[in-house]
Amino acid sequence: MHCAGKWVAAWFGLLAGIVLLMVSGARPMAADLMPEPDNPGGEASLRLLSQSQYANTIGAIFGAQVIPNVRFAPVPRAGGLIAVGARAAVMTVGALEPLESAARAVAGAVVSEANRDLLIPCGPAAGQSRDDTCARAFLAPVGRLLFRRTLTAAELDGAVRLAGTAATDAGDFYSGLSAALSYLLVSPRFLYIEETAEPDPASPGRWRLDGPSKASRLSFFLWDAAPDRALLDSAESGLLHTPGGLRQELQRMLTSPRIEQGVRAFFDDMLVAEGFDLLAKDPVIYPAFTSKVVMQAREQLLRTIVEHLLNRHGDYRDLFVTRRTFMTRDLAAVYRVPVHAGPNEWVVHEFAEAGRRAGLLTLVGFLARYSHPGRTSPTNRGRGLRETLLCQHVPDPPPNVSFELFENATAERRTARQRLDEHNTNPICAGCHRLTDPLGLVFERFDGAGQFRLMENGAPIDPSGEVNRVPVRDAIDLGHRLREDPALTSCLVSRTYSYATGREIEPADRPLLRYLEARFEADGYRFPELLYTIAMSRAFDRLRAPAALVAMEETHVR
Repeated sequence: MHCAGKWVAAWFGLLAGIVLLMVSGARPMAADLMPEPDNPGGEASLRLLSQSQYANTIGAIFGAQVIPNVRFAPVPRAGGLIAVGARAAVMTVGALEPLESAARAVAGAVVSEANRDLLIPCGPAAGQSRDDTCARAFLAPVGRLLFRRTLTAAELDGAVRLAGTAATDAGDFYSGLSAALSYLLVSPRFLYIEETAEPDPASPGRWRLDGPSKASRLSFFLWDAAPDRALLDSAESGLLHTPGGLRQELQRMLTSPRIEQGVRAFFDDMLVAEGFDLLAKDPVIYPAFTSKVVMQAREQLLRTIVEHLLNRHGDYRDLFVTRRTFMTRDLAAVYRVPVHAGPNEWVVHEFAEAGRRAGLLTLVGFLARYSHPGRTSPTNRGRGLRETLLCQHVPDPPPNVSFELFENATAERRTARQRLDEHNTNPICAGCHRLTDPLGLVFERFDGAGQFRLMENGAPIDPSGEVNRVPVRDAIDLGHRLREDPALTSCLVSRTYSYATGREIEPADRPLLRYLEARFEADGYRFPELLYTIAMSRAFDRLRAPAALVAMEETHVR
């Protein structure tokens, strides 16, 4: 596009039945456990859209046929989540270039002859290339959905003017409309989730998200996409700030099919699923573990989670003991189980009661994800479990540690357990390995690709270990122990709240988290109820006073 350079300069210058019961007030006795404690909230944030939020938003507005194939630059994690790390994401010229290309692709598809009659509510006046009235009729509602608020008069006038100028230059109305839409799609007002604070009339001296910002926080939390028209209408009318209005929207959103993409996005983030992007196995050692299996292993985890938590409305803790999952022919080759499925077909699969697998941690998505290309890693598996599912930090190894003894099997040290004994007796290594290895060694009967085995280098494998100093026999026994570990559910609660608000947990949040944990327990550890409780809480849209106001008050006091 001819004005791409100007755009970059301008850009940087701007910088279900269950739910019906919940929203009707017929909640379990959790409501009687304790009142919601006061919470100071966090600061209003500016967060970069994620790749999935971008795609889901474009798809919801224009349809899946116009979603471009674009890859976002990696975003570092904070507090265990990319959703929180997005606060610190910085857009560079190099990162913006593919987004400009994507914007042109989306805009071109929208105005194409195949889509314009469906997506554009009007056409240019006869014989004219420029039609500001029609351009405005298209750009005003689309801009509202992209910016997640009504465009200001200046913003809308500028977009209409750009469409007219470009249409005149090209001699084509749709080329002009494409230029204006591309401009909106590369604006930081679209690419960044910008939160705005306002005084809370119900709590003098307190601050909250304004209506559109609350709608955005709610929609990205539950749907992993920008708000739709109905949610923005509720926000701009003030209804979203009333208990009844919020309950009505939660009823609609939690019973919408779009809740699945929101749940998938959260667990994709929590389970550090970007690690699958670089996952590869030695094809000589693990010939069945192909690049196709990598993608399917990730999908198997998410399908199992969605089926259990949403479709079956199950207890979150049972994810770690359930034998029900989904299978493809390619995955079945890794699991070494029979399956009747066509190419690329997913079918429900139940592991045998007397089998070796039960729960998420015995799926290859976990076992292979936390292993090396050619062998297992009890340390990585133990660390992955602690950090992603129990929210427990494991320090990085010191820079001078030698892994030679673990990597090289000998006649005396044929199994991983025997080789790891060296680390556990080394004072430099023992502290961390005592956190990870008793958990990770439980999975040693699954090789680096997650395939079951009984022997390693001709020696029998001992799958015993411990959790919280309690002995466990094997991976299935570990799943049952974890099911009863309070850290499992408290971790989910804190991660979900952090994901919802886009900020790290602070000491002041502890009373609120205890309240959320009690509600979660009384609600039978059902995930939709947790989403509802968080979204209905006063803390969900509570903000601290804007920094500029605090600074002004401090100056006045001095």
